[in-house]
Amino acid sequence: MLDVTRLRVLDALARRGSVTEAAKELSYTQPTVSHHLARLEAETGAQLLQRAGRRVRLTPAGALLAERAAEILGRLEGADAELAAHVGLRTGRVRLASFSSPIGSLVPQALAALTAEHPGLQVSLTDTHPSDAMELLRTGKIDVAIIFRYSETEPEPTGVRLHHLLDDPLYLLSTEARQTLASCRDDTWIGGCARCRSHLLSICADEGFEPRIEYVTDDLIVMQSLVAAGLGVTTTPGLALRARHVEGIEATELPGAQQHIYAATYGDPPDPPATTALLAALAGAARSMAGGARSAARGCGEP
Repeated sequence: MLDVTRLRVLDALARRGSVTEAAKELSYTQPTVSHHLARLEAETGAQLLQRAGRRVRLTPAGALLAERAAEILGRLEGADAELAAHVGLRTGRVRLASFSSPIGSLVPQALAALTAEHPGLQVSLTDTHPSDAMELLRTGKIDVAIIFRYSETEPEPTGVRLHHLLDDPLYLLSTEARQTLASCRDDTWIGGCARCRSHLLSICADEGFEPRIEYVTDDLIVMQSLVAAGLGVTTTPGLALRARHVEGIEATELPGAQQHIYAATYGDPPDPPATTALLAALAGAARSMAGGARSAARGCGEP
């Protein structure tokens, strides 16, 4: 049977890239790390490392085992949290990852309600993109991931369960009132993350043009600032406008264009009690935000 301590050493080496850095992370000496890695090779009967001078790198077998080690360690942490939760929500832990616009609007409201109802529950939050959040979820490093999808987005990986929270309308942002995407066909465009750019290209293609994207940023406030400076036009979700809007821009809702916001969990139901409580808090916050994004957009210039 594989030793968990040695798997932890391999995981640290894979992430840190060197024995020295792995030793620092784990508070081990370098000879201790080397000993654990040598024992792990002996246990598995596979060459996990290649020596190159004073450095080492993972072989294909080592990379495969390191990936599985990350999953195993994440599941162990998750099991520890689940066991604590079974004692009751007076204790325990729940881990959430989300992208920026819900963090600026929906998430604080949900977490405030959750901690008020269960003050002994430890809650952690990671700000990251949906693709990275899904990897954290798959490897057991978080319990819930808030993600967004569009109608044409590829299905999520097997084992992921999606809990619908809300449909967030998209808005066209510019320095003057525009009624359609087609009216911006000759403008410079500001693009977001890969998933958002893919959707932008899709809805612009439906209007018969390809946007000329000259600026790319994942920061929604930077996108608004670029628009306000007259450098281009862009689209943004309503939750981002609710969180904050920059003066001097006009927002026009795009009919039929929406981000579908979900809370994602991994594995078969039922979810642990702490995860279930977090999902309920997120759903409650989403319900309370009905119409809130549109109100924020009106404050940003929408008629």
